[in-house]
Amino acid sequence: MAVIEPRRGRGEKEIPSRGILLVNPTEAKLTLDREIGAGARRQKIFNSGLCVDESRCLFFAGPALGAPVAVMTLEKLIALGAKEIILCGWCGAVDASVAVGDVIVPDRAMVGEGTSQYYGCTNESRPSSAFSVRLASFLQNAGLPVRRGCIWSTDGVYREERDSLLALNRESGVTAVDMEFSALCSAAAFRGVEFSAALTVSDVTTNEKWQPGQGTIAFRENSRQVLQLLCSGNVFQEK
Repeated sequence: MAVIEPRRGRGEKEIPSRGILLVNPTEAKLTLDREIGAGARRQKIFNSGLCVDESRCLFFAGPALGAPVAVMTLEKLIALGAKEIILCGWCGAVDASVAVGDVIVPDRAMVGEGTSQYYGCTNESRPSSAFSVRLASFLQNAGLPVRRGCIWSTDGVYREERDSLLALNRESGVTAVDMEFSALCSAAAFRGVEFSAALTVSDVTTNEKWQPGQGTIAFRENSRQVLQLLCSGNVFQEK
């Protein structure tokens, strides 16, 4: 039995069962500032931000950069009442057929980070299947270029090697790389909550030279649309 269990502290309010977890600091600040400005309730959560829109029964949390911080944040959200969580983030393309601005709703993850092992996953973890299908369909119906695929999550963003990434694509079908997804899948499955993710491709990692794409029109427009669609909360209504 774990020494410390996540729990709702004295004086901490419960949150709605559904909400969005944002990885990127810029998107998290933009979203929380907008929601709080529109009347959402601000609530403390570790070093991340959290706000609750009571009228729409939605929470918004972030940033949560890196597997350990993301999982700590997820654990606290679950302790406060979260049961359906969508991760909004970015990823780097590993598959040559994936372009900057594409949106990936992953169907599985390869574990390359160190957090998953503590939740019983050492090689592969998965998001909620039906929830992910619903999310992919929702985004696709909005006109976004949605792909399904496998994400490899790593703690060593500055230690990724091109040959290793190409081998992951060739041998394990890895589509893209991020830092949090596999660990969040592991923790969500361990806690028995619904979890999925929408990751916009921000860069290409396997060309001869690294190709950042955050400044491209495709990335800016698609990542903005993903954020707007998720924050509308409409995906939670589609069943």
